[in-house]
Amino acid sequence: MSTGDFKGLRKLAEACGRDFKLGIVLYDGEQIVPFGERMVAAPVACLWG
Repeated sequence: MSTGDFKGLRKLAEACGRDFKLGIVLYDGEQIVPFGERMVAAPVACLWG
């Protein structure tokens, strides 16, 4: 997981301004990891429980 994985979400956040709520990148890890303001990496397993 790297900041480059959030490149598209950062562009979207910039375009949406205050309407952008949260950007989430799913990954195969076990912890939720913050990646700056309104950006997180979350385990794909979060989708099931």
